[in-house]
Amino acid sequence: MMNQQQKGERFRELHRGPLFVMPNPWDVGSARILGGMGFKALATTSAGFAWTMGRKDGAVTRDEALQNAAAIAAAVDVPVSGDLENGYGDAPDHAAETIRLAGEAGLVGGSIEDATGNPDQPIYELELAVERVAAAAQAAHALPFPFTFVARAENYLHGRPDLDDTIRRLQAFEAAGADVLFAPGLPNLEAIRKVVAAVSKPLNVVLWQKRSPYTIPDLAAAGVQRVSAGGSFARAALTGLRNAAAEVLGPGTLTYLNDIMTTAEVNPYMRGRN
Repeated sequence: MMNQQQKGERFRELHRGPLFVMPNPWDVGSARILGGMGFKALATTSAGFAWTMGRKDGAVTRDEALQNAAAIAAAVDVPVSGDLENGYGDAPDHAAETIRLAGEAGLVGGSIEDATGNPDQPIYELELAVERVAAAAQAAHALPFPFTFVARAENYLHGRPDLDDTIRRLQAFEAAGADVLFAPGLPNLEAIRKVVAAVSKPLNVVLWQKRSPYTIPDLAAAGVQRVSAGGSFARAALTGLRNAAAEVLGPGTLTYLNDIMTTAEVNPYMRGRN
């Protein structure tokens, strides 16, 4: 088993290329399956975890999120990064404290958003957003092991499809010390290529939209160095649940059983009695 220092070093090394895919488990069971399948790193998902508790995305406390992250990090022998939302507070000190606590939870990476959670003013003003990134980056780089800090520009998720402003923010976040940059919701490869060309730090792209206009090889060719699944794997799991239940409740056919994993196939990923 790798210790936290080794996981941090491994995670940092992955960002030097080539592109790697980092899926997002929502609990220990999904983490053990994904880790056991050969993915080189994992990340938590705020949305997927919230749904396990019957809550909407964003309705999870910092303590709850970090407890979930700690359980996932302890369950797998690969680096784990954290979806830390907006740091669970507006002030730069909130972002910094969340990063420190993420390190204590066993994570070797984590992201902080520039989204406020306030629908009337969904994105932090640039000056405050940069101060928050700088504080988080300083906290990350002060940890006694490598911690990869990700700064997120959330314009496209909050009704502000402004590529120029998104790039301006990512460039400012890079200058403030972020190790990786992330603008979820970029609509197409052209926008992704423009962002890659505008920054020098690795760019994360999240898999999110139906009828995706690109593939993993397309993203690699565009210069993307990291791809995450966000909440899409959790949504895929919930979709399978809904569809199986609808089949049983509706026509009463049982075709959902044809392609599911058997207990004997699931068990090797898990731990416990033989």
